[in-house]
Amino acid sequence: MDANPSADIDDVSPRLRFLAGVKVGVGLASAAFVLAVTFGALARAEGWGVLAPIVCSLVVFSGSAQFALAAALAGGGGIPTAIMAAALINGRFIPMGVAVAGDLRGGRFRRALEGQTVVDGSWASAHLGDGRFDRWKLFGATAVQWPAWVAGTALGVLVAPPEKLVEALGLDLVFPAFFLLLLIDELRRSRMARVAAGLGASIAAGLVFVVPAGLALVGASVAALLGLRGGDSGGGEAS
Repeated sequence: MDANPSADIDDVSPRLRFLAGVKVGVGLASAAFVLAVTFGALARAEGWGVLAPIVCSLVVFSGSAQFALAAALAGGGGIPTAIMAAALINGRFIPMGVAVAGDLRGGRFRRALEGQTVVDGSWASAHLGDGRFDRWKLFGATAVQWPAWVAGTALGVLVAPPEKLVEALGLDLVFPAFFLLLLIDELRRSRMARVAAGLGASIAAGLVFVVPAGLALVGASVAALLGLRGGDSGGGEAS
């Protein structure tokens, strides 16, 4: 394997690198579309109306943040609490953006615009190693995911299946299942993540008896401050 996979990246045309990103993005977009249909349908069922879920997907373009927003609102936490919950989840894009910033081009406005393509799957697929990223692959992967996410949301909103059908198909379980998958992925990575998850669950379990579920969600996020203590001290497990 090449010790420095980013060394020859400039020898490949931007078009080919963009198409490589599109190829990766197609698979990600397929999953995003299905998830977005569920978000649109459940947001409509929660009384968001027709336009609000679609605008949310256009602007936010983050499944985890949008699900947190919807879950907090459904739990009675109110708009400020819901926004706080979504912002806390989207806070992960700050270090991701810092990491990719060196490979973006142009002035401040152009770099800010290019930075909007930083989403989880695209960011991971564009990583070359040694702190380098293929910006064209990043663009290509996101170029197909964003319209798929918005289109899926629109379909979910317009179809708006009745509540009984949503329950029969198990769509009402997508919110908790989505976050459970994220949690499992984190738990496999480090011992500190497991400690933080346990503390967060304990905080939420205590708060849910005295405050709305949305506020309990925000309160539980205090456990994430454990991450400020640094990396995992327990080492990784063999896979």
